[in-house]
Amino acid sequence: MIEFRLPSLGADMDEAKLTEWQIAPGDTVQKGQVVAEVETTKSAIEVETWHDGTVAELKVEVDETIPVGTVMATFYEPGETPSTAKQPARDDAGAPSSTPPPAAPAEPDLVTARTSPSTGSAAPSVPHTTTVPAPTGPVAPNRVRISPAARRRARELGLDPDRLRGTGPGGAITLDDVEQHPRTTAPDSRAPDSRAREMRRTIAAAMSRSKREIPHYYLAETIPMETASRWLSERNAQHPVEERLLPAVLILKAVAVAARKCPAMNGFWTDDEFTMQTRVHVGVAIALRGGGLIAPAIHDVPDKSLDTLQSDLVDLVARTRSGKLRSSEFTDSTITVTNLGDNGVEAVFGAIYPPQVALVGVGTMTQRPWIVDGEIKPIPVVTVSLSADHRASDGRQGAKFLSTIRELLLRPHEL
Repeated sequence: MIEFRLPSLGADMDEAKLTEWQIAPGDTVQKGQVVAEVETTKSAIEVETWHDGTVAELKVEVDETIPVGTVMATFYEPGETPSTAKQPARDDAGAPSSTPPPAAPAEPDLVTARTSPSTGSAAPSVPHTTTVPAPTGPVAPNRVRISPAARRRARELGLDPDRLRGTGPGGAITLDDVEQHPRTTAPDSRAPDSRAREMRRTIAAAMSRSKREIPHYYLAETIPMETASRWLSERNAQHPVEERLLPAVLILKAVAVAARKCPAMNGFWTDDEFTMQTRVHVGVAIALRGGGLIAPAIHDVPDKSLDTLQSDLVDLVARTRSGKLRSSEFTDSTITVTNLGDNGVEAVFGAIYPPQVALVGVGTMTQRPWIVDGEIKPIPVVTVSLSADHRASDGRQGAKFLSTIRELLLRPHEL
């Protein structure tokens, strides 16, 4: 028997409220299928299962707030029946254990998030000879199907989802259905402010933990971008506007390649040791229109062409702000980049997002006097900073990492 637990999307998630079940006891589920919707202080999330099976029991009621790691449901494994099912292991008190295993950035139950970041695996099973009761659960057969974004907006507007007519697949209520429904009550203007305050509290808790637990050290290097800018201009002149590369894409690729060359920057600090990662998934810090930020990942950045990376970046930003992210984009980041160049900031020194061990900050590109071939001339430069975990690396390794980024940006055609 499989225990389906509430997954964690990172250090800043402690609990969530179940807003809807999309399965009922007896339903067959497949890996990747959305089975529930939950809300956290930062986002509405569609939770998918990472297992095939049949729903045995739903253990959490809709609108119930539960901590990360709580068993939400149980599934029979393929081929299991109530009489042959193996019960999950029990703790010393004789009750099923609800304590999740230590969080790790490994294979999670897949989650698709609307606006905001490992999960516990199923507990080990032992044979049990008692017949499993017939499936029961708290799901009503006529449950309202409504997207998390639509549910949140309906609550803000004071609308009852039971009174809305859905035009989505299977009669599901969409955000447009909510917006177009006649309203007789004033919107709850306090709801967005309340959510913004909760998001700030969540970010504060995560960043406080980062600064409290991680011994940061900081380095910075000013990198000449004349060669890169000239190469970009020549390259972009040969392509239509929608296919032109952004300088941020070059920097993103350079950071990822440097992380592969300097593996002390690419990995996780968990259980008092550093676990190096061979694949480089770069988290990109993205500001949300309603306030706050999240840093979903672009996967396998060193292996992608600049054109593909540009497309992935544009797509990631669009999906982040429209609320269509996947769980792996929250949990897989091995290093994060925050770019405040558009805001005119010369340099940024960020806080590392645990369990990662490094964060790269990028400032605005400015004109500076520079010595080129023995002459002083104005050229574009950018300040790239590094916030690194002293438990996983030392200043010499950090300096080598920044130097590698510099050398890569001096040879943009090789990226």
